[in-house]
Amino acid sequence: MKRPLHQPLARDAMAIVLAGGRGSRLKELTDKRAKPAVHFGGKSRIIDFTLSNAVNSGIRRIGVATQYRGHSLIRHLQQGWNFFRQERNESFDILPASQRVSDTHWYLGTADAVYQNIDIVEAYQPEYIIVLAGDHIYKMDYELMLQQHVNSGADITIGCLEVPRMEATGFGVMHVDEKDVITNFIEKPADPPGIPNEPHLALASMGIYVFRREVLAEALERDAADANSAHDFGKDIVPWFVDNARAVAHRFSTSCIRGERESEPYWRDVGTVDAYWQANIDLTHVIPPLDIYDTSWPLWTYSEVTPPAKFVHDEDNRRGMATSSLIAGGCIISGSSLHQSLLFTGVHTHSSSSVTNSVILPRCEIGRHARLDRCVVDSGVSIPAGLVVGEDAEHDAKFFRVSEGGICLITQPMIDRYLES
Repeated sequence: MKRPLHQPLARDAMAIVLAGGRGSRLKELTDKRAKPAVHFGGKSRIIDFTLSNAVNSGIRRIGVATQYRGHSLIRHLQQGWNFFRQERNESFDILPASQRVSDTHWYLGTADAVYQNIDIVEAYQPEYIIVLAGDHIYKMDYELMLQQHVNSGADITIGCLEVPRMEATGFGVMHVDEKDVITNFIEKPADPPGIPNEPHLALASMGIYVFRREVLAEALERDAADANSAHDFGKDIVPWFVDNARAVAHRFSTSCIRGERESEPYWRDVGTVDAYWQANIDLTHVIPPLDIYDTSWPLWTYSEVTPPAKFVHDEDNRRGMATSSLIAGGCIISGSSLHQSLLFTGVHTHSSSSVTNSVILPRCEIGRHARLDRCVVDSGVSIPAGLVVGEDAEHDAKFFRVSEGGICLITQPMIDRYLES
């Protein structure tokens, strides 16, 4: 059937979000949840950025492949992403690893995660498939990437970041010609190739891929039959297309969404404790590099019903106050002070405590006279009265995890060990 001239390509696309990874570099933050389910930005989860991009771009068929410790993620998806309606030709499928192809293995890699669900994809008959990672923070209009894919005649279009050349050593890097046709794909090169006419920059893969459905299905069948394959998009699927078909790079700078006050394209892999802390603290700046208040490109999530945040007591050394901070609903700031910090839903800080440069996940209690500086506190942690963290790194390291950048990660088992000592 011929598409009406006014209909966006996104209406004929299905997004497959790969959300099964643990994210082990986040250490204890992913002991109980997959990386895409980690809390971010005061009330959201990391995966909400990718899903919001899809919805805001006009994509109305989405599948989310889960695997590692998927319960927290699945519960969030069921609570916050249950507004799709079949009668509007919309769908939202949660695709946990369930041995659908073989009773001897789960998802073997990112390509296998899509291959094991290809029958579900085929049932919807989308014209295009966009494969997305569910663990990055960014705003992007996928419609523009779909348009480039069609206009360029590509068999695969790969989303790419323009980064300083020697900062691309940890990425898969695209070597392109003057028309951004990919001539070579190099995984984590020691000397990344530059972009034509911009040799100081390199194109690093974002882990975003666009295909026509039939093209992807054929590629996945071929890959599944290869006993030597790792069944991974970056390691197997992309190199095959670069060598045997037409592969084109799509530059993030051409489709990123920026509000009036966002000066640079924003994309972050919050895969380490330091990067996670920094990206959250960035939101507390007067003019943050990422605008989560942009109503033209809203961040969808599960909106928990909570009372407003409350600040109480107004006495010397016992004043409920916050500066340069984000405070979610249900928080009670009782005679304590906050600075340059981000508090998620339902945090209670008690009298004469202070929280500085810290990220406090939901439902935490900060005891009286406690002092926290440059910390990430996992959800549900009860900080005992008088605990001081962030002023003596050697002491902190005896009980808590101190990152390379000096950020202290605190979980409840760590607090329990501290109290037993």
